[in-house]
Amino acid sequence: MVAPLRFALTMLLFLAFPAQAAQRTIYLTFDDGPLDGTSNILDVLEAEQVPATLFMVGMHAQASAFNKALVRRAKSLPLVTIGNHSYSHANNRYQHFYADTEGVVADMLRANVVLGLRPPAHARLPGRDVFRLPSMSKNDTSLGLAQEGREEPDYEFVAASGFYLYGWDHEWVHEDSGKPVQSVDHLVSEIDHLFAYGRFVKPGKLILLMHDEMFRDVFDGKTNLTNLIDALKLRNYTFGSLPGYD
Repeated sequence: MVAPLRFALTMLLFLAFPAQAAQRTIYLTFDDGPLDGTSNILDVLEAEQVPATLFMVGMHAQASAFNKALVRRAKSLPLVTIGNHSYSHANNRYQHFYADTEGVVADMLRANVVLGLRPPAHARLPGRDVFRLPSMSKNDTSLGLAQEGREEPDYEFVAASGFYLYGWDHEWVHEDSGKPVQSVDHLVSEIDHLFAYGRFVKPGKLILLMHDEMFRDVFDGKTNLTNLIDALKLRNYTFGSLPGYD
């Protein structure tokens, strides 16, 4: 009876404190900036001294002098990586965008110029959970066969054009307004459970997707992001830099 009891206690401790069972790394990623909310993100990252990747949209970076300054500030922070999230964000017409692979590449290359990125650039395709890295590849499993057939993007061609493509493992979801859906406590609980079951593209590594608009002042964005990072630190999670993911 002693051995089964010891095993049961070990499992209970693992479920209660999953981040302490092994080195478990979270990669903070933010999409669609620079937007309202980007400044708060940078403030928190600088204060908390944790790495993160901001996947930026070229046309947003060009939208104003303030946005251009946000890009410069992000690039000046040693722990921040700037990623390519396309120039146009597909104009939110994803099927049309991905029906033309050469057009996708041209759009991504245009964003490289605007953002000052050199190949191979760390990139995330708009609206698609796709990985194309030297060590692995993964397609977006949320797409149905009919949708995939209409789009038929050549992700290998996109990657070979000078991009490391990153998807994500979990998302802090937001409403159309940008308001976060999960509370910080709820999100952390979800992350704990994901690590308990270990269902990631790479073992022990969770890429968390967020969007810049979630962190506006109207949503207490700076407080929410600070609370998230502090809660994860208390659970002994480590924070990884996406260029070291592969």
